[in-house]
Amino acid sequence: MKENKWLSMKEVCAYLGISRDTVMNWIKKEGMPAHQKGRLWRFDVNEIDEWMKNNESQHQE
Repeated sequence: MKENKWLSMKEVCAYLGISRDTVMNWIKKEGMPAHQKGRLWRFDVNEIDEWMKNNESQHQE
């Protein structure tokens, strides 16, 4: 397993090649793992990879 790496909203958008609106939609409607501290969002890259793998058929753009 990779070491824990936390991504910002901008970094997770670039990592997945999607917009901020798509990320927010996936968080709210599809249970994308995200952690909010105040106004800041942080994403554990291991959680994102696992979630994307488990939801692969739904998230092909």
